[in-house]
Amino acid sequence: MVYLDHAATTPMRPEAIEALTAALAVVGNPASIHSAGQHAKRLLEESRERIAATLGADGIEIVFTGNGTEAVNLAVKGLWWSRQGGAHRPRPRILVPEGEHHATIDTVEWLAAHEGAIVEELPLDEVGRVRLDAVEAALEREPEAVALVTMLWANNEVGTIQPVEEVARLAARAGVPMHVDAVAAYGQLPIDVHAMRRATDAPRGAGLVALSVSAHKIGGPAGIGALVLDRSAALEPLIHGGGQQRRVRSGTQDVAAAASFAAAAVAVHARLDDDARRMSALRDRLIAGALAAVPEARLSGDDDPAGRLPGNVHFSFPGCEGDSLLFLLDAAGVAVSTGSACQAGVPEPSHVLMAMGRSESDARGALRITIGHDSTDADVDAFLVALPGAYAQAARAGLAARATSFDR
Repeated sequence: MVYLDHAATTPMRPEAIEALTAALAVVGNPASIHSAGQHAKRLLEESRERIAATLGADGIEIVFTGNGTEAVNLAVKGLWWSRQGGAHRPRPRILVPEGEHHATIDTVEWLAAHEGAIVEELPLDEVGRVRLDAVEAALEREPEAVALVTMLWANNEVGTIQPVEEVARLAARAGVPMHVDAVAAYGQLPIDVHAMRRATDAPRGAGLVALSVSAHKIGGPAGIGALVLDRSAALEPLIHGGGQQRRVRSGTQDVAAAASFAAAAVAVHARLDDDARRMSALRDRLIAGALAAVPEARLSGDDDPAGRLPGNVHFSFPGCEGDSLLFLLDAAGVAVSTGSACQAGVPEPSHVLMAMGRSESDARGALRITIGHDSTDADVDAFLVALPGAYAQAARAGLAARATSFDR
């Protein structure tokens, strides 16, 4: 099987596997004060420091979570709750760009339904980048009523890199905290939280104060993520218990997963520039080859290679369902993704492409191909060989009817 779905998850790196298996033999709860517990705590805290160094943060600012989705929930809900009541009047507004990951979409919708949050969606341009004029206008209108800004560092579907520093500067100027979902960007782009706070003149508690990442996207284990939380950020926890991790996220921490996460993070960080160049070359060759093989295909996201993730390719194929292409390519031995939701077996258009102003037909014919640390020229060749036949067959099948027997 040729694997080209690294944005969903990427194979564990050898360093991460080795660190995980070694740490599984460590006995002791890091919250215990005996020597076994303190040995586990030392390994945990060393791992925290190593991950922090790859993100431009301090070890104490790394809050381990069960995954990237939990990190997003902790940041968005925790910041929103902390900004309500107290000595100030409630701040119900959440500013969020259209086309976000469902970890964010579903979280803000929950806050709207259950907590009275007012969710204000910010428009994207035609390549999927949030419009800075809309961000600025929203922040200038009653900034004292804004609880937070939350956005992706890079779109997980079309790969467009967002103007994070510019938005962080606007949020800092307005005195509003900002959370960034960097799950898709981590391991492909340089991230330095402290440098960005300095560059944007962020005051205490405002500007970029929270950033989410996940281990399995960079070759670490599934089941562990992290929230980088600035010391000045006020945040209400989701989980209460033993008060671990600055009382932000209680519960016994997974030492082995943290050690494995750290090993992957260090390996990625050491080769970040080289891997980005290599993946970009494979990405560009895949784009050129796919457009030559299927001239009807339309590239989604930024046409400028510098404006999209090194490992991301996203196409719309007219007249066919992305799901059909996915299954046909899978049958040919190539694993890719649609990047779109599918509910109850009925294909749904990509909400990201719809937010970019694309047609429903375009949005239903979406296909995401993502390159990782172990991708090769042979993988690209295999995709390009399989694509024309798969597209021809999918195009003959056409678009699925939107109604089903369940609708009658």
